[in-house]
Order: sequence, then C-alpha cells, then structure tokens
Amino acid sequence: MKRCPTGKSLYLSLSLAEDALIDAWTRNNFTPGNGPVNIYQCDDCGNFHFTSKGIMNVRLKTELDNGTIARNRRAFELESKLRKR
Repeated sequence: MKRCPTGKSLYLSLSLAEDALIDAWTRNNFTPGNGPVNIYQCDDCGNFHFTSKGIMNVRLKTELDNGTIARNRRAFELESKLRKR
C-alpha cells in the first residue's frame, strides 16, 4: 500500500477510502469512540486518509446502525476460523 509523506496509508479516491473504512470496521473490533470514523483529503498528498476525529462518515453510520457491519464481522470471523483448520 502506498504511503503519504505523513506516513499515513492513502486512498486514491473518496470511494476507495470509504470502502476501506467499512472494511476496517468489519475486520477489527472497533467500538464507537475507538477507531477511524471518517475520511479527509490530505493537504500534503491530495489523497484520502482515515481520521478518528470529527463526525462519523454517513455510510459507516448507516452500516453500523442497520447491522451490516456486525453481520459482515461475524462472517469474517467465521471464515477466519475455518481457514485456520
């Protein structure tokens, strides 16, 4: 993965960054107040990064509220256990 001069992971578009944000919440056990919550465009590289500050991304909030991330997290955890066998 490419890195910004700031050392942060970068995403070339808002859409890719949003997909990665959702994936990060699916693969990690973040809780509200812990972990990335939104995306911003970097002044240094012009690409997009995660931020743990500010208001929650609308798509992330929607997928948390409707249970999509919880369902995908359970599926990811089950798949991980099956791969270890």
